[in-house]
Amino acid sequence: MNTKLIYSGIADVQSECLVAIVLDHNTDTSKDAKPDPKVVSNDKALADAVADVLASGDVTGKSLDTTLLHGPKGLKAKRLLLVGGGKEKKFSADDVRKIAGTAARFVKGKNLKSLAIAVPDAASVSGANAVRAIVEGAFVGDFDPNYYQSDRKDQRIDDLAIVAAANAEKKALESALELGRVIGESQNFTRDLVNEPGNKMTPTILGQRAKKMSDEVGLKCDVFSTEKLHELKMGSFWSVSQGSAEPPALIVMTYEPKATKNGSPVIGLVGKGVTFDTGGISIKPADGMEKMKYDMAGGAAMIGAMRAIALLKPNVKVIGIVCAAENMPSGTAQKPGDVQFAMNGKAIEIINTDAEGRLVLADGLCYARQLGCTHLIDAATLTGACVVALGYVNAGIFANNEDMYSRFSKAQQEAGEKFWRLPLDDEYREMIKSGIADIVNSGGRWGGAVTAAKFLQEFVDDKPWIHLDIAGVAWMEESKPWIAKGPSGIAVRSLVEFVKGW
Repeated sequence: MNTKLIYSGIADVQSECLVAIVLDHNTDTSKDAKPDPKVVSNDKALADAVADVLASGDVTGKSLDTTLLHGPKGLKAKRLLLVGGGKEKKFSADDVRKIAGTAARFVKGKNLKSLAIAVPDAASVSGANAVRAIVEGAFVGDFDPNYYQSDRKDQRIDDLAIVAAANAEKKALESALELGRVIGESQNFTRDLVNEPGNKMTPTILGQRAKKMSDEVGLKCDVFSTEKLHELKMGSFWSVSQGSAEPPALIVMTYEPKATKNGSPVIGLVGKGVTFDTGGISIKPADGMEKMKYDMAGGAAMIGAMRAIALLKPNVKVIGIVCAAENMPSGTAQKPGDVQFAMNGKAIEIINTDAEGRLVLADGLCYARQLGCTHLIDAATLTGACVVALGYVNAGIFANNEDMYSRFSKAQQEAGEKFWRLPLDDEYREMIKSGIADIVNSGGRWGGAVTAAKFLQEFVDDKPWIHLDIAGVAWMEESKPWIAKGPSGIAVRSLVEFVKGW
């Protein structure tokens, strides 16, 4: 999608479809309160064009409601799409992001190839933040997952124009547009990886895609396999892959800034890349197993984040590690009761072969420390227990360091992604003790998301660390106005914002 800023009065904008935001300014919260819709712009031509429809009561400003006007009076645009942003007092950049996604999907449905979106003139959202949110939201809305339909129509949007006032601070808006473009493209790159079926996205292919991307954006990338895992004594990681005919892939991407100060942090991003998860010998039920192609969403998020980091060039070293494997049942697969040894020497009793994500991450975290990472973040579609706890709204976040958590919390709010912190109390450690080894890979039914996090904590040593359990939000279970059903690309925006914050 080509994106550009234009500085013009609304009346002069020529577009197949011009988009404006309407907010409800009524502060009365009573049940019988009538909406007070107003377009979020100081442009007189736009106000005149929408005056009649706002007065009619057909437009309320309700969040993501859409109203399309053909041949709007006084405007050169062929169509005017009004999108509701909800209550004026709650309006945020995240609302702008969803509005832009909604507009993109609406326009695509009309087989239009271009649109223009007016920057909202709202006190609660700066012009730069609005521009960034518009671009990110439009890219997210432009993605569709129906790759292999023989009659698939190309409904991609070719051109997006963002309309700002003639006196806007151009340098800030241009920077915001570029940031939004890089992040939006990288989020969609992640979604593209996650969307591929297991036969089209094996560990080897994931490594090839990561290498190709790295070469394009200037990252150093090494992809290792079985021999390297044995050399590094990654018995935990290897145990997951040993039942599959597909070899594992250890993907290591390195971003090195031109100059850093002595003592600067080295951030390690470690992702679970299980390209298909049958559960292994502890096999999953057949219903819904086809969706287990998305079990590499954490690894894909790290690859997408590394793409954005390479293009944005923050002044901090970042190493991305993805541990990719298939978890399959076979005569060579690991069995419940087996004992595996992780890279740091810890002995792990396998209780459930379907608790495999923590096994690949354990060695990935150890390796990140070996490579010199001082601060660690891992992301994984790790536990169904996290979905039970938080549903399909929030991802789970665990942290062993308050400064690290504070930094990430600020980043996620800036990025507009939702995470909810869960505990890491020492008492949970008792639930993963083994009678034959050091720890078990499954602490049982209760507190499953927490015991999985406690398992991972065994491999971070004393390094500041954050664990993101994205199982409930990495896949959209149904289409929303701003995003298609399928992979969401969760965590890419927050990870990039976190790294930028250093």
